[in-house]
Amino acid sequence: MSFDVINPATGEKVKSLPAWDKNEIEVALAEAASAAPLWAALPLEKRAEIVTNAGQVLRDNKDRYAAIITQEMGKLINEAKAEVEKCATVCDYYAQHGAEFLADELIESDASKSYVAHQPLGTVLAVMPWNFPFWQVMRFAAPALVAGNTAVLKHASNVPQCALAIEEIFEQAGAPKGVFKTLMIRASQVKSVIEDARIHAVTLTGSEPAGRQVAAAAAAVLKKSVLELGGSDAFIVLEDADLDLTVKSAVISRYLNTGQSCIAAKRFIVVEQIADAFISRFKVAVEALQHGDPMDETTTLAPMARTDLRDELHAQVTDSIAVGAVAVTGCEPIEQSGAYYKASILDNVKPGMRAYTEELFGPVAIVIRVKDEQAALAVANSSVFGLGSSVWTQDSERGEHLALKIQAGCSFVNGFVKSDARLPFGGIKHSGFGRELSHHGIKEFVNAKTVWIK
Repeated sequence: MSFDVINPATGEKVKSLPAWDKNEIEVALAEAASAAPLWAALPLEKRAEIVTNAGQVLRDNKDRYAAIITQEMGKLINEAKAEVEKCATVCDYYAQHGAEFLADELIESDASKSYVAHQPLGTVLAVMPWNFPFWQVMRFAAPALVAGNTAVLKHASNVPQCALAIEEIFEQAGAPKGVFKTLMIRASQVKSVIEDARIHAVTLTGSEPAGRQVAAAAAAVLKKSVLELGGSDAFIVLEDADLDLTVKSAVISRYLNTGQSCIAAKRFIVVEQIADAFISRFKVAVEALQHGDPMDETTTLAPMARTDLRDELHAQVTDSIAVGAVAVTGCEPIEQSGAYYKASILDNVKPGMRAYTEELFGPVAIVIRVKDEQAALAVANSSVFGLGSSVWTQDSERGEHLALKIQAGCSFVNGFVKSDARLPFGGIKHSGFGRELSHHGIKEFVNAKTVWIK
């Protein structure tokens, strides 16, 4: 059994890497277990120094790592470079702020001294997706390692070179053997790793079905889990929106990474008064995107990561059109080698359509027309997902008032949803639980230990 690297732009297999057997898994888990107490005992400043070094390794090798990302999952090369750079910044952030975030919290009580100490849990298993193959891992690893945990990674099967490169980054940064290990295993082997006594917690970024399986496995053995799952983010356009800003942001938010992002704008909920004008401008901007080789810096629309994902997306689109959705532009595969799909807009999307209820993980924007602001809020909150959202209006106070009512982990006003190391990130409802980033993220995998002294 092996992990095959298929170039999404050509459909050609470029490399094959062997999957591990039970003995190789055992060696890796033993190394992580041996490293855990030694790593936790290191002064935080030393751990932070190594994480800082990891950021420098990322910057020094940005072009090489970006090329691996693009070869494996098809991202535009400039987007891949930006992803690597963002990973370096999250390393810097936690190296600089870890001591502050993890400082003992003195609390007055009936004791002469009482406080909360933040101690690492041990070894954390990270199950990560292919769409941001470096960022999703590093936004977990940087705080987890600074906090004193060791980490093992089960990455998506279509990005094995990215997985190995991330382990290499921490090795070059000076992390002791076993502090960060990549497991070359299949999804079917994750449950047994979670059950291993040397794993103390698990985090997953991925699909809702995968999240259910991992959460169930962790709960069965009473281990902490953090889940960041799918999203179908509402992008609410009110009648007083600045259309120039709104359309420009809509294109970035929906088609960045070829629409393969959990926090991409997916449901464009537009008040009827402005809907025709918005769609007219949106169509022009979307049709200006040019597909091509993602290694070419002039290309503005990359292929999707796999042909099976493209085909599933197209099925969602055609099923919705069959029951009344309107294809404004695109809505079909591009007839050439690779996993290309046209940048698309579906209008008149209504309840009962797959496009209304399901997450469309690719370059398809759906437009839902509503009567007014209250109807927009009702549609936004009707989804089982609750990751991100945005509101577009020239009245920022009005936008803030509406944003607070949207059921989501984050709500942006006149800006598209993005993750930022300084702000907590995560969802509610079927989008998962727990938080990454900011001081909230680093505390997910520590024991908040009460110490009371008479």
